[in-house]
Amino acid sequence: MGKDYYKILGIARGANEDEVKKAYRKMALKYHPDKNKSPGAEEKFKEIAEAYEVLSDPKKREIYDQFGEEGLKGGSGPSGPSPGGPSGTHFHQFNSGNVDPHETFRMFFGDENPFSGFFGFGGPGQDPMDIDDDPFGHFGGRGGFGGPGGMGGPRSQKMKRQDAPVMHDLQISLEEIAKGTTKKMKITRKVIGADGVSRPEDKVISIDIKPGWKAGTKITFPKEGDQLPNKVPADIVFVVKDKPHAMYKREGSDVRYRVKLGLREALVGTTLMIPTLEGNKIPMKLTEVVKPGSVKRIQGQGLPLPKTPSKRGDLLIEFNIQFPDSLSRNAKEILSDTLPRTNYS
Repeated sequence: MGKDYYKILGIARGANEDEVKKAYRKMALKYHPDKNKSPGAEEKFKEIAEAYEVLSDPKKREIYDQFGEEGLKGGSGPSGPSPGGPSGTHFHQFNSGNVDPHETFRMFFGDENPFSGFFGFGGPGQDPMDIDDDPFGHFGGRGGFGGPGGMGGPRSQKMKRQDAPVMHDLQISLEEIAKGTTKKMKITRKVIGADGVSRPEDKVISIDIKPGWKAGTKITFPKEGDQLPNKVPADIVFVVKDKPHAMYKREGSDVRYRVKLGLREALVGTTLMIPTLEGNKIPMKLTEVVKPGSVKRIQGQGLPLPKTPSKRGDLLIEFNIQFPDSLSRNAKEILSDTLPRTNYS
């Protein structure tokens, strides 16, 4: 399961939102590098921020509770309404390496450097944790500032808001879904330089496409959007879309292939060479009468299953029977003598 985020924050698995916030508030103040100089405090501070980022987000927490840390990274379980995740088709990729503990701390308390002022609550050098079990609860808001019932004031005005996610379609071919691939996507965003001026900048993002991902799967890159004054950069979200295919149509993990079959072959039989996504061909011998719209199934020649890529869906063969536009009198007589009569009564 990887890291135990509940243990890191010192809370039970059933802890509610307020308990998660209170635990983070207490632990973050205790291990903040500006206050705690003991060995390992900075690493502990980062783990606390990572735990809070997961457990304070309902979607991430739901995935973590079911699949653990690896599930958040896309190794075991996807997210949101999508491939095998708790809600269906949404997959929110979480990278613990992208968690900035100081940014999390700043966003929580709503100040550029809130920790610097906390020592004045009870006199120089006094530990804010000694003043009250929840010394910042009276400020309201996400971490205590500027929320309903809170004091608001200058601190609340410094709270940075994040813009809505920037969505991009990501066209993936069925062959790429079958094997998995890495896509390089170039995005252009505004970046604030050292001089404070915002300029456009190109950045190449690598996206690892897992075998079997379904259309609608979402891959999120946190805070990769435009850098704007007093705002948190928006998340960049790529949404997987099936690229139209000339031969196949995707149906979940199955792939449908339509083949035209002459009337003669449909009646007397033939052997077909069926192409697969892997590029080879599989012989299919038809010995029985094939009716229009009938479907045969070749097992294991579809797309990988999202949860278990070692298993695959099936290749569905749908037959479109081609009837002749006309028949000679001689052919009609032969067919009339050969084919059985149908009793319509």
